[in-house]
Amino acid sequence: MTVRTEILAGITTFLTMAYILAVNPSIFSVLADGPNPMPNDAVFTATAAAAIIGTLVMAFYAKKPFGLAPGMGLNAFFVFTVCLGMGYTWQFALTAILLEGIIFIILTVTNIRQLIVNEIPKSIKYAIGAGIGLYIAFIGLRGSGIIVNDPATDVALGDLSSATSILTIIGFFLTGVLIILKVKGGLLIGILATTAIGIPMGVTQYNGIMSNVPSVAPIFCQFEWSHVLSWDMLIVVFTFLFCDLFDTIGTVVGVAVKAKMIDKDGKIDGVNKILMSDAIATTVGACLGTSTTTTYIESAAGIAEGGRSGLTAFVIAVCFILATFLSPLFLSIPAAATGPVLCIVGVIMAAPLRDINWDDFSEAIPAFITALLIPLSYSISDGIMLGAITYVILNAICGIFKREYIKRISTTMWVLAIMFILRYIFI
Repeated sequence: MTVRTEILAGITTFLTMAYILAVNPSIFSVLADGPNPMPNDAVFTATAAAAIIGTLVMAFYAKKPFGLAPGMGLNAFFVFTVCLGMGYTWQFALTAILLEGIIFIILTVTNIRQLIVNEIPKSIKYAIGAGIGLYIAFIGLRGSGIIVNDPATDVALGDLSSATSILTIIGFFLTGVLIILKVKGGLLIGILATTAIGIPMGVTQYNGIMSNVPSVAPIFCQFEWSHVLSWDMLIVVFTFLFCDLFDTIGTVVGVAVKAKMIDKDGKIDGVNKILMSDAIATTVGACLGTSTTTTYIESAAGIAEGGRSGLTAFVIAVCFILATFLSPLFLSIPAAATGPVLCIVGVIMAAPLRDINWDDFSEAIPAFITALLIPLSYSISDGIMLGAITYVILNAICGIFKREYIKRISTTMWVLAIMFILRYIFI
């Protein structure tokens, strides 16, 4: 591990997660009009600021190579379910996220989150990492147009003759060759080279270099306490809490496996500080005016480049700071440039599958369900929950005939499985 390696890793992770600076304001843009607008430019600044603060906490407190930013999925729940579907204000949704963050801090201080992480069976831990690899590869293929929606089959191969697809294919083989030849910084070089190739192809849109940083004042600490004791607030807070909890656990486990931060007993080094950084970031993000801030699965890209310490996270934060001033330049990087890297990172993250005992079907079946359903359900949390339910039910039934199987199920896994089943029944 060298300073150069950590810097390259940080830049690589940033480039693979920088899309949130464009995507988050885009999702929130539907709330920019009307009598209670949520200014789009303020959301951009809040997104960057939440990423900066959360990642700095990760860098200096947890000292781990993870980037944080407002999470995908939960931002859509914020906008389309809470605000548009349920009819509540964005101030109501921010209040729910603030409460979620505070609850997260309490759960972390009391070591409940750490207990959950440590009690997940090793086979499922390995499957989570591989499932996330498939998930982010799928995200990369979708974002670059290689895979598209299809009314008959749900997904299908896109138009490979389009300029975006051609650039993605070029980027994939270019980056693949760099990785095979073990070129240092291969993922980063692949992103930058593909972006440059995309300029004459018309895929990379150069929008300038610098712009003023919009004020976050219109959405800063804008909370609504009038419905804080309502049933709807309870449901919204619980949904944010549940999804974020297991998205974060899945991400942390997945990237920790790749970074070799899991010991022989399946425990993650420094997990409580990682989770506390995430909880603080969520609380701060709510105050800034954005949706739940969480640890990013794209951190795996930097880890694949050799990032192992808080220096990687510090570099990610610095890049986000620069991005607030250089947003037109950073946002010029097309999905066709980051998509190939996400695919290759998916290959790298699939490696832990070899550590699963595929001859023991009581371990193999739940692990397979976990890895399969993370990308197919487009949800890390659903993959984990369904994998855990499968693990407990299979071993419980087999335990009727052979006691060794029932002994595998810890008290924590029993509780989690019951909670997960109730979640699917009532929510």
